[in-house]
Amino acid sequence: MEPNPSAPDQAFLEELRQRRAELRESVSALEGALAAPATTDLTRWAERVHVALVELSGDFRQHIEITEGPDGLYRDLLETSPRLSEAVAGLTREHVLISAQIDRLLARVSPPDVIDEVDGARDLGTALLGRLVRHRQRGSDLVFEAYEFDIGGET
Repeated sequence: MEPNPSAPDQAFLEELRQRRAELRESVSALEGALAAPATTDLTRWAERVHVALVELSGDFRQHIEITEGPDGLYRDLLETSPRLSEAVAGLTREHVLISAQIDRLLARVSPPDVIDEVDGARDLGTALLGRLVRHRQRGSDLVFEAYEFDIGGET
């Protein structure tokens, strides 16, 4: 299928695809850190989760910039496909929710404090992972609906 002629330039879409892949890697790193054994060294487990979250937080901030920034995807979408404004608004609201979830989990596993309840941190992390996966899926659907361009909807 040919891309929509009103789509952003190919370089921007490739940057979007690359940032999306980086975010996916960060999500996978967090999933691995949360799933790691925490029974023998809780401090080490918390530090591993913290490092993964810091990386995820940076990648998510970049995601917000490339989508919501002054030259971002959402601005272009709203200009070329105003019919998608509700979907854009929903994704923008999710950015706030996801950022807050990242901050809450970071506070819970931040060194030097050792968290008291691994299961509670894992529950928060699992909820964050689920929201991120759904957000990425909706973002992929939005870009495809607007431009008939697949940015990688894998989860």
